[in-house]
Amino acid sequence: MAGAMASTEPDGVMDKIRAYDRELALLKHGTALLQWDQETYMPSAAAEERAEQLGLFETLVHDRVASDELGDLLARAGAGPDSPSGAETLSGLEQALVRHLYREHALARRVPRELVGRLARAASAGQVAWKAAREHDDFEAFTPSLEGLLALSIERAECLGYSEHRYDALLDQYEPYTRTAEVRRVFEELERELVPLAAEIAQAPQVDSAFLYGEYPESRQAEFATRVLEDIGWPADRGRLDCSAHPFTIGLGRDDVRITARYDRNFFNTGFFSILHEAGHGLYELGFEEQIRGSTLADGASLGIHESQSRFWENLVGRSRGFWRRYYPRVRELFPKTLEGVDEERFYCGVNEVKPSLIRVEADEVTYCLHIIMRFRLELALVENSLTVKDLPDAWHEESCRLLGIVPERDADGVLQDVHWAMGGFGYFPTYALGNLYAAQFTETFEREHGALESYLERGEFEPVLGWLQERLHRHGAAKPADELVNSVTGAPLTADAYMRYLRAKFRDIYLTA
Repeated sequence: MAGAMASTEPDGVMDKIRAYDRELALLKHGTALLQWDQETYMPSAAAEERAEQLGLFETLVHDRVASDELGDLLARAGAGPDSPSGAETLSGLEQALVRHLYREHALARRVPRELVGRLARAASAGQVAWKAAREHDDFEAFTPSLEGLLALSIERAECLGYSEHRYDALLDQYEPYTRTAEVRRVFEELERELVPLAAEIAQAPQVDSAFLYGEYPESRQAEFATRVLEDIGWPADRGRLDCSAHPFTIGLGRDDVRITARYDRNFFNTGFFSILHEAGHGLYELGFEEQIRGSTLADGASLGIHESQSRFWENLVGRSRGFWRRYYPRVRELFPKTLEGVDEERFYCGVNEVKPSLIRVEADEVTYCLHIIMRFRLELALVENSLTVKDLPDAWHEESCRLLGIVPERDADGVLQDVHWAMGGFGYFPTYALGNLYAAQFTETFEREHGALESYLERGEFEPVLGWLQERLHRHGAAKPADELVNSVTGAPLTADAYMRYLRAKFRDIYLTA
């Protein structure tokens, strides 16, 4: 790394590093604004130039991270291969920033700037191509874009380097320091637990969810969601809610976090639970402590930790009995005709129905991780070159049949349903399942310290819950790696045990106690 042998000069250099880092954060926020606009309000004819704009911005960010100037500054702060956190005289937060930038700098130096630009342009164009292909149920039209993105992602992985598996380099972008072998082991354990549980539930008397597929005007869905967002602590002056083809969250500044949703006027779950999910992401990004706000440490410890927050609010809060004891009367007021004759318990059981489904974002808690396991195996095969893009739909059907027992009739409901590969996000999917595990383990810790979560939800006391999350998790941002964070909060490394205890208790109560 440039300047790695320079003498250590902690005094004064940190001010320069913080200033450099601040400009880097502002560049990233500018890039994010272009991405948000592309997914929400950008005219379709602007797609070609937007790809050029994003390619330029991503290249500028890369240049800044990979620069000799940053390398020299980090070396002056004492950073090197044997001391990535810098000099011992630095404060804990200063060491965290140096460690974060040193890692980013070292990785960026391995990837040519022209490859960064090509990837950004391909991802921007790929998302446009994906939207059209999904709308017209035409995977063949999307195939060239996906083949290009896969080839570029593999090229990037080779530049980044890996010790065990090419996929490690891609996974590390989203779940730092995690290896393919670890994910494979955890997913094999989950599959062994989840498939029998789903089968046991399938043999039990089934719940009625037909009322969820009635008439739910979008304006009233938005009214209810906005009310809940306000109650759980979403600050309207620091964030906003819009619509997009695929729900997402994006941070555009220290006081500007945007979330999006996709409504279905004939299915309640699509809009409401996606909004809670994205709000969980948003609350995390809005909860960073003052010392790191506006810096590149104002980010998730990993996407798995990020997903733990979205899955917590979507499921452990939003699909709990305590939550609906409080909010079901309001829902029935908004949709009186559709919910006529549906009592609170029936509604609670309905939104927790366990039934294999085609769409990942609408999957129940028991089968959700099976969707992720399927995607992990498919993209792993793509990256290994043991599966071609043109054969991906058939492979999707085979895995869907094996894990979920159902096969999509349309690619729009199968291989085209997610945007992640269209944006070059190979390695992203495992973080969703890891997020479920983190969320359950964090929740067990909260309840051990403060009592049953359900009692807070039933009383509408969200402030203590959000406050605990902010104090124990959110405020650290990327200053603590995921493994360090989960150990510091729960006193143990990540396991699937808490998640499986949660699922068995909840769904045996709903299905298996009659």
